[in-house]
Amino acid sequence: MSKQVRNLEDSLGFPLFERARNGLRLTPAGSELLAASQPLLLALKQSVARIRQSHAGNSVSVICTQAVAHYWLVPRIELFNQVMPGVTVNIMSTNDMDFSRCADFDFGILYGDGDWPGLEKSKLFDEVVYPICGPQFTCPDIENPADLLKLRLIQLDPEQWRWMNWADWFKHFECPYTPPSNMLIYNQVTLTLNACARGQGVALGWDFMLREMLEAGQVRRLGPFQYRTGRADYLVHRRNKPLNAVATAFKELILKSL
Repeated sequence: MSKQVRNLEDSLGFPLFERARNGLRLTPAGSELLAASQPLLLALKQSVARIRQSHAGNSVSVICTQAVAHYWLVPRIELFNQVMPGVTVNIMSTNDMDFSRCADFDFGILYGDGDWPGLEKSKLFDEVVYPICGPQFTCPDIENPADLLKLRLIQLDPEQWRWMNWADWFKHFECPYTPPSNMLIYNQVTLTLNACARGQGVALGWDFMLREMLEAGQVRRLGPFQYRTGRADYLVHRRNKPLNAVATAFKELILKSL
């Protein structure tokens, strides 16, 4: 091990450890490399675990965004667990989504136009976006999209993900828009919806997230306007990797739940 460490230090061109009679301790450079490598090692460990479970044939793994996992997938996982209680379900939620990341999982849920090379796809839901507010939020009747500009707007930070924002919304309805000075901006969809439900203002809501909240009366639609973007979320899996029995059952259940 000592020889391997010295070879690594020679390759890097700087020491990783300070050597003393009572042992070794990391140099500042070594500490920095350790901090940078730990997330990578954890991701590698998790990937190995997923691959082992996949080869065991008694598990299914899915990668998707945090919003899809929280608001859409989790209720369906509960149903799958009832049907197949002995199966391990591994859900990886991340907003750093790309079609190439699906290769390490049985399934991915991808947002877009459905054009991803090497992936089989099944549409789950279309993207439909409309304004929402809390049940106690008071405002005049909304007769056209421009009326929304008179209200306090809540926005989900588009830098965190490719979310539609208010500028996109008003552009679609050909309505002039200047960001208001009193806008509330949150970087997570759960915070945005919570602020909206608490009456802090009007937010854009995605239909796939809101069905349970609308039925429970936690939020309500504001006005009759909605934007169908033409994009959708799809369940995808690799075309060159046949699904095992567990993965096939998972896919069938997900599609039947639509």
